[in-house]
Amino acid sequence: MKERQKLTLGAKISYALGAVGKDMVYMLSATYILYYYQDIMGVSAVAMGVILLAARIFDAFNDPIMGVIVAKTKTKWGKFRPWLLIGALTNAAILFLMFCAPPSLDGAGMTAYAAVAYILWGVTYTMMDIPYWSMIPAFTEGGKERENLTTLARSAAGVG
Repeated sequence: MKERQKLTLGAKISYALGAVGKDMVYMLSATYILYYYQDIMGVSAVAMGVILLAARIFDAFNDPIMGVIVAKTKTKWGKFRPWLLIGALTNAAILFLMFCAPPSLDGAGMTAYAAVAYILWGVTYTMMDIPYWSMIPAFTEGGKERENLTTLARSAAGVG
C-alpha cells in the first residue's frame, strides 16, 4: 500500500474553501427556492411542502446509492474526480434552469416544473457532495489529521 504524505496547510485550506463555495451555493439556493416558486411563480405552499418532503425522502435513498457508485468507480482520473466534475457541471446547469421557470406555465405545469427541477438539483448536488466528503479518507493518514481536516472543512462549509 502506498504511504500518504501529510497534508500541507495550503492543501487543507484549499479543501476547506471548496466546502465554503459548494455549501454557499447550496444554502442560497435552498433558502431562496421557496420564495421564488411560491411568491414569484405562484406555486402553492402545500405543493412546495410536498415537493421538499419528497425530495428529502428521495435523498435518503439517493445518497447511499451515490456512495456505492463512487466507491465502484474506477477511471484513470480516480473515483472522485469524475463525479465532482460531472456533479458540479450538471448542478450548475440545473440550478440555472431551476430559476428559469417559464412564466407561461399554468399552476399544475409550474408545480411539475418546480418538482422536477428541485429533485434534479438535489440529485446533481449529491453527485458532487458525496464524493467531496468521501475524499477525506483517501488523502489523509487517518487519526488526528483526518479529524482536523474534517473539522476545518465542516466549519468552512458552515460559514458558506
